[in-house]
Amino acid sequence: MTHLNDIYKALDELAPFSSQVSWDNSGILVGNKSNAVKKIMLTLDITYETAAEACEINADLVISHHPVIFSPLKFLDGSNPAVILSKHNINAICMHTNFDIANGGMNDILCERLGLVPNEGEVLSEKDNIGRICNLSKPADISAIAKWVKDALGCRTLRYTDTGEKITRIGICSGAGAEYFTDALQKGCQLLITGDIKHHDFIDARNAGIALIDAGHFYTENIFYDNLKAFLLNRFPDLEIEISRKNVDIVNVL
Repeated sequence: MTHLNDIYKALDELAPFSSQVSWDNSGILVGNKSNAVKKIMLTLDITYETAAEACEINADLVISHHPVIFSPLKFLDGSNPAVILSKHNINAICMHTNFDIANGGMNDILCERLGLVPNEGEVLSEKDNIGRICNLSKPADISAIAKWVKDALGCRTLRYTDTGEKITRIGICSGAGAEYFTDALQKGCQLLITGDIKHHDFIDARNAGIALIDAGHFYTENIFYDNLKAFLLNRFPDLEIEISRKNVDIVNVL
């Protein structure tokens, strides 16, 4: 019989929870380590819809990237996803910044999805130990790279700036990584691929001479399921693992 603590310890080996940044809330956020687990659902976010889905498919555990409890809860509402899971005895493990940082974690998976090979020993930011740097085998136009990123990640929309320079060195940061454009620039990158870029970030980066691609927070992180599923089944072959069907980009685009 597999217990929640067994899965927690395996995930801790993959992406140590102690490595999460100070403002994060990763780990077991719902449940008890002694609870038995037979069925897992994987999702980027634990929303009302995905929590209800976990109930519908009789999951014992939901593993998500973004924490189901981030800010402190001051009251318990029956529509809160964490409350829904707890009410139905469904556990939740959230792997956020610890998984972003980990070798083989989110940023490596993003590079893999984009067909890029991270430079060994190089990270985008030593301070936060996050991000990757990749060199292209031959120079490419930013417009061509933008199309390739959009196709590779399945983005419905994508925003980018063009400095007019041929790109040979790229910084990568999944999720919201616009703050690292100065790190990318200092390390010789001509382009940073990330998500959640604000208008002033585009302006500041353009003035500094580095191009940005905003592929979206959702699309740069909704990519880890196959990797994590394979890892878990290798350790726990008797588990049943499903990928959420209701975890979707909820933003409408005209």
